[in-house]
Amino acid sequence: MVSFKSAYLQGVYDKVVARNPGESEFLQAVEEVLLSLEPVVAQRPDLVKAGIIDRMVEPERFIQFRVSWVDDAGNVQVNRGFRVQFNSAIGPYKGGLRFHPSVCASVIKFLGFEQCFKNALTTLPMGGGKGGSDFDPKGKSDNEIMRFCQSFMTELYRHIGPDTDVPAGDMGVGAREIGFLFGQYKRLRNEFTGVLTGKAIGSGGSLARTQATGYGLLYFTQEMLSKLKGDSVQGKTVIVSGSGNVAIYAVEKAQELGAKVVAMYDSNGYVYDPNGIQLDVVKQIKEVERGRISEYAKRVPGSEYHEGCKGIWKIKCDIALPCATQNEIDAEAAQALVDNGVMAVAEGANMPSTPEAIEIFQKNGVLFGPAKAANAGGVAVSGLEMSQNSMRYSWTFEEVDSKLHDIMVNIFHSAEQAADQFGMKGNLVAGANIAGFLKIAEAMKWQGVAY
Repeated sequence: MVSFKSAYLQGVYDKVVARNPGESEFLQAVEEVLLSLEPVVAQRPDLVKAGIIDRMVEPERFIQFRVSWVDDAGNVQVNRGFRVQFNSAIGPYKGGLRFHPSVCASVIKFLGFEQCFKNALTTLPMGGGKGGSDFDPKGKSDNEIMRFCQSFMTELYRHIGPDTDVPAGDMGVGAREIGFLFGQYKRLRNEFTGVLTGKAIGSGGSLARTQATGYGLLYFTQEMLSKLKGDSVQGKTVIVSGSGNVAIYAVEKAQELGAKVVAMYDSNGYVYDPNGIQLDVVKQIKEVERGRISEYAKRVPGSEYHEGCKGIWKIKCDIALPCATQNEIDAEAAQALVDNGVMAVAEGANMPSTPEAIEIFQKNGVLFGPAKAANAGGVAVSGLEMSQNSMRYSWTFEEVDSKLHDIMVNIFHSAEQAADQFGMKGNLVAGANIAGFLKIAEAMKWQGVAY
């Protein structure tokens, strides 16, 4: 059981544990944030009196529903759907939909809680939410996915809207799924609004949205290296975990900035290419063929494929960018990275490093960019898509990319300055938590307590 210096924070955490038994992902996320807030609580008794943290760890609304659909064989299938509307103090709820067998109440609440702080860091007017289902799109036909998405939206549409809650994509939810979801929402509501982001360009989507999380991760990493090490991404050897959208465009931007990416993985195993990953081959396999990363080794001479994912962290690198899923870097993997001389780790996935791993990085002087800061690029451009939808207007790719770059640079500086202000210089985990928290807290205090 975690121990806090502040009796108030200990009480808040104990209550969260009692109310959410067994929800390990959510409890891990809450623990990390509350530990960062120790110095804030000491300096801001007004926030304690207003019950800000007590309210912030409890979602404003949690929705669970049944999703019934018919597969291609004519069999009825039943999945669970979720949406957590965690905090709307600074704007409409905003956060992705995840379709994956691991989705459960704990995962959705952890993601929604993290989203509150991430969205606040962008400085755009977006609250925090998240949703999804334990439906697995892998191996399903387009018609099966369409029928599932239509059934899912038939319930979800009651709870969302352009000024209420604006979902986006996440793991297992790409352009195909967003299209089916948007089509069903439009059919049910008889309106064409910016209720979902990640839409096709011709249906109100934003240019650069596909690239946003991966590009933003590199903009953050570049600024972190520049300001804290006087260095850059150029010439560095990089490992990127995952091979989905975030990973692919993190590799693309890293290569544009002069880095050599040598390894990627999917859920089956990893590929190592000492000559540098050939991204066009990866895109063909993953985006066009929807195949497995093992195909890469069959097509690129000199590359290797290894079953299992953990071995990727034993490859020598300067920069590690975990872009797959939560808790993929544990203490053993973190120590292997440190032993091989890693200088920076920035999180492209949500909470991919365990608390023990983060502690190892920080104790060994490794620059560490936490997810809620480093991977905020996706939701930042989702926010820009919302703005374009509201204006019935669109910006060029270059305009969106420039705004994304500026947002990510500002996020780094917000986290760095908050860490300095509260006596934790260089601790970007604490800084990101504090900076995001304070923006939400001030809005909540201003709006009063709803009875």
